[in-house]
Amino acid sequence: MYVVKQVTPCKKWGLWRSLFFCIILTGLGIDGMAQLRNSINMPDNDDKWYHIGIVIMGTSNRFQFNQHPRFLQHDSILVSNPNNSFGFGIGGMHTFRINHRFEARVVFPQLLFVNKSINYHLKYPNTSNDETSIMNQQVESILLGVPIQLKLKSDRIGNFRVYMMGGVKFETDLTSKASSKNAENFVKLKKADLGIEAGIGFNFYNKMFIFSPEIKISNGISNVHSRDPDLKFSNVIDRIQSRQIIFSLIFEG
Repeated sequence: MYVVKQVTPCKKWGLWRSLFFCIILTGLGIDGMAQLRNSINMPDNDDKWYHIGIVIMGTSNRFQFNQHPRFLQHDSILVSNPNNSFGFGIGGMHTFRINHRFEARVVFPQLLFVNKSINYHLKYPNTSNDETSIMNQQVESILLGVPIQLKLKSDRIGNFRVYMMGGVKFETDLTSKASSKNAENFVKLKKADLGIEAGIGFNFYNKMFIFSPEIKISNGISNVHSRDPDLKFSNVIDRIQSRQIIFSLIFEG
């Protein structure tokens, strides 16, 4: 005896329902991809040969210095160490397209307001109060700089991109006291400085502008110390070089 197996209406509906959902999901996927393509912000920006932006910066600053041989012979200064301090700045970003992978950038003008300090431990033979033997020497600077950088870009993923950059910087200290006569209470710095920079950043493409958080290390390679053998806070130090970690928020059009 043969048994004829029939597909019930419920099972038929279940089959058609699964097929219907597959068609709907496929259609949604195609539509989603189309919408993703249509939602690309500023699609022609990468073809511009030049665009401009604004940079807002926060900095962590410190000196890197070498002690002078006079330090070991000095009996009134026992220790001299640089301290970490913070600053801020603003600049104009000028970007020039080289090809789809590289860009040249110039930040001009760039103004940084920084306050570096040096911690001295002084020897006072006539007192036992440790607090009076510690002194912080403040060195305030307004730095006018021109960083020149080469930017290496990754492929753009939707409205996002990663990049690396590196380059050199030229700075002048607008408040330099190197030529001051009355300099007994500070360390004198030269006006000009040369340094190298390297960092990483992220491009986020919005409808009207590109937002780019960026972090970089900026190290001075020249000696900015204007050493004066007649000043006790200056003659114990030989070379002074600048060290900075800079976090930037860049807005480009």
